[in-house]
Amino acid sequence: MAGEVLSQSEIDALLSALSTGEMDADELKKEQAEKKVRVYDFKRALRFSKDQIRSLTRIHENFARLLTTFFSAQLRTYVQITVASADQIPYEEFIRSIPKMTILNVFEVPPLEGRIIMEVNPNIAYAMLDRMLGGRGSSLNKVDTLTEIETKIMSNTFERAIENLREAWSALCEIDPLLTDFEVNPQFLQMVSPNETVVVISLNTVIGETSGMINICIPHVVLEPIIPRLSVHYWMQAEKKEREPKQMAAIEKSIQSAEVPISVELGRSDISIHDFLMLDTGDVIELNQGIDQPLMIKIGGIPKFIGQPGKSSKKLAIQVLDILKGGDGDDER
Repeated sequence: MAGEVLSQSEIDALLSALSTGEMDADELKKEQAEKKVRVYDFKRALRFSKDQIRSLTRIHENFARLLTTFFSAQLRTYVQITVASADQIPYEEFIRSIPKMTILNVFEVPPLEGRIIMEVNPNIAYAMLDRMLGGRGSSLNKVDTLTEIETKIMSNTFERAIENLREAWSALCEIDPLLTDFEVNPQFLQMVSPNETVVVISLNTVIGETSGMINICIPHVVLEPIIPRLSVHYWMQAEKKEREPKQMAAIEKSIQSAEVPISVELGRSDISIHDFLMLDTGDVIELNQGIDQPLMIKIGGIPKFIGQPGKSSKKLAIQVLDILKGGDGDDER
């Protein structure tokens, strides 16, 4: 690795410091000889690159916009949902970071293996519940005493909301989200091993005057089969899909039956506006085209062939002699 290039003033300052004793040359050599050690925590294994995390962030930014539209229609109040952060952490750390009593929606996303969690802060969940029951959207945290009716209303709401994940992930993978569990205590929810790496997408949520977080927890095992699709190269490459023979035959048949206008240009002539205005029946206009020269045939207004005039069954006709090379829209056909 190339060293840093010093300017002349920096070199002079360094020499001056060495000569005056402010800096010891032996200490400099000792410092350079010491190995630089980088601390690595095996409990926080980074299994996703920054590029892949950015791709997940873009996908869930779209998901946040879809959720904003969905909840605005359901709650009939001001709703704003945006992505606050996207991090990869151990599953144990995610469980410790959320409230002891909260709203946990567990979803399967076939055909992918594993399950994902949508954790909804109680403040947000009760604001939604209050709006759906005709209230003003005030929040009351009493998750530990949820009634059966409240549980059913909340689970049905979030089950419909997660359907938007299907559209947000459509460019990545065709999934079919399915609510499999509804919990309020994270200690009872052990989906993966404590040290398993998970991606946590935090959504900053505002409903009326209430704000809180919605966290999407996606274990590595869920994303593992589609990790290559999270790279920039996958998003930028143009996939070439081969058409089936039946589809090609149908397209060819449609093209063959398409009607296009054909015109033949007998020649051209330049006249003045005065002469044009004075034209009358029987007048003759001299063209720049000789009678022994081939005529230009245009297909859809584009010169494509040359031919000679004649008659066919007592009707005026044109016989194609050759393909016109170098004309507008010319191609190899």
